[in-house]
Amino acid sequence: MTQKLSVAQAVVKFLGNQYTVDEIAGTRFRERTIPGTFGIFGHGNVAGVGQALRQFQELEPELMPYFQGRNEQAQVHQAVGYARHTRRRQTFAVSTSIGPGSTNMVTGAALATTNRLPALLLPSDVFATRATDPVLQQLERPDAYDVTVNDAFRPVSRYFDRVWRPEQVFSALLNGMRVLTDPVETGAVVISLPQDVQAEAVEVPDEFLAPREWRIRRPEPEDVDVRAAVARIRSAEKPVIIAGGGVAYAFSQDELRRFAEATGIPVAYTQAGVGVMDWDHPLCVGAVGSTGSTAANALVRDADLVIGIGTRYEDFTTASRTAFQNPDVSFVNINVASFDAFKHGSTVPMVADARKALVALNAASEGIRVSDALSTEIGAQKQRWDDIADTAFAERFRPVMSQNEVIGRVNEAMDDHDVVICAAGSLPGDLHKLWRVKDPFGYHVEYAYSCMGYEIPGGLGVKRAVLDHGEDRDVVVTVGDGSYLMMHTELVTAVAEGLKLIVVLLQNHGYASIGALSESLGSQRFGTKYRYLDEKQHSFDHGDTLPIDLAANAESLGVRVIRVAPGENTGADLSEAVAAAKALPEGSGPVLIHVDTLLEADAPSSESWWDVPVTSVSELASTQEAYQTYHAQKSTQRPLLS
Repeated sequence: MTQKLSVAQAVVKFLGNQYTVDEIAGTRFRERTIPGTFGIFGHGNVAGVGQALRQFQELEPELMPYFQGRNEQAQVHQAVGYARHTRRRQTFAVSTSIGPGSTNMVTGAALATTNRLPALLLPSDVFATRATDPVLQQLERPDAYDVTVNDAFRPVSRYFDRVWRPEQVFSALLNGMRVLTDPVETGAVVISLPQDVQAEAVEVPDEFLAPREWRIRRPEPEDVDVRAAVARIRSAEKPVIIAGGGVAYAFSQDELRRFAEATGIPVAYTQAGVGVMDWDHPLCVGAVGSTGSTAANALVRDADLVIGIGTRYEDFTTASRTAFQNPDVSFVNINVASFDAFKHGSTVPMVADARKALVALNAASEGIRVSDALSTEIGAQKQRWDDIADTAFAERFRPVMSQNEVIGRVNEAMDDHDVVICAAGSLPGDLHKLWRVKDPFGYHVEYAYSCMGYEIPGGLGVKRAVLDHGEDRDVVVTVGDGSYLMMHTELVTAVAEGLKLIVVLLQNHGYASIGALSESLGSQRFGTKYRYLDEKQHSFDHGDTLPIDLAANAESLGVRVIRVAPGENTGADLSEAVAAAKALPEGSGPVLIHVDTLLEADAPSSESWWDVPVTSVSELASTQEAYQTYHAQKSTQRPLLS
């Protein structure tokens, strides 16, 4: 049997009947893979996906809920935030018009794919028939007339397809769902829908529209790899674990803690791995790499065995391959993707689900225990870093605060189960070092793509997931003024839906992160301050700050605002502001806490490095000095590890 539907109607009805199935330690999960669709409807999708959503809103209102957004890129960020909090089991679809509506999503697609998080993007496209070429917003290439702006998605997506004919929608959607629910392949799935095809009729088989389950694959480790890993661990004198996002996505934090406690091996974590172990656990040595703790970096520096679990070894994690200085270091890499398991010339690449691998290691590693000397060193290094962090939190700059103090006070005012959101600027690195997490879902920093503007829409995605799953958590976005100005308009979405999102806005009148980077590279914070134009030098580096009132901006969008005034009591006032925001009921809408901070007060040193090339020839003394430092650091880099 078949049903006669438009292609767009077939897309919506199909997506409304897809379910993710997962099983962890005997507990079965079954939820809709696509619980809703975002869309801004212009020419291209207004008579296609827009019409389909409107029709089903009347006929089957539960089939595919529709959500508004103010920017197409931000809608993708919401989908990604939702996907991260649901551990890649669910995400949203995003429908756009043709041209700029579609290409606005390219950055969001790159972010999803880089973070390996699912997002389904449905950009509209030009006429498949070419009956009216060129249409408004159509790119014309005289050398390749079948190329459209949507081809820009190809390099930043895990799966790309274009439905030139109605019958192609079946394979396109089935392949797209396969990729969305595959922990190895997942990322942005882009199915380009020409605007005329969306409105065409097609006979749709009933079995295509019937409820369908997509089981998340969680492969078991091979016995030979388990034996090899245990042999390596048993012979190691200074082993260390680097836990990445794969630990979280496999729900394996309990097995990780059990393994660490049984063996005494310390655990460091990447940005995506924060929360896999409580910060105050004796074996948790904190963040690793360029934005890491001194404890984790000291232990990794001397380690003769690195056990990487669910990490892709990004350059911040490896300190640009300077982190591992033991000449005899070897790697046991556990990852669901062979691409990551084989990195660094891994001695034992174990391609497996992180939880299942840890279960196997726990069963096979009886009697393995690190030396008393290493245990003592772990405790001493951890205490040293905790003291450094406590000192940073206690800094008292007035009349405005340092970022370190803001982090400490906000962290202290939040409950353990609350979620902090961030993405770009100096905040992600400082949060990685300093934020103290005691819940596996308590930390959400997008740092694979580190996209300015992700914070507020990403936070909304997390908030939606929290509410949809009945969790009692506040979602707190920390954002600098630079990122706020990139995509603050999604606050209107929170206002429209009454979503209680707490936004802590740090106003320092510039780009703190790239400013500090510029200074370290000898470029003297060029172009990183918000200042009036000096027309003589055409410079923005000096002069008075701009008279921008971002608190008033938020108020103009309908947001409740709490201003923390500079002065002697600014720290206590911030703590009270966070408490007041948390006390607001669900459904009360977003609240923004505006606090002034210093532009040039850095977080404690990680005693690590990040490779950003310095100009080797320069007339500036500052650049010459920076190059000498760079050359010295570069000499410790190990391009090939085995």
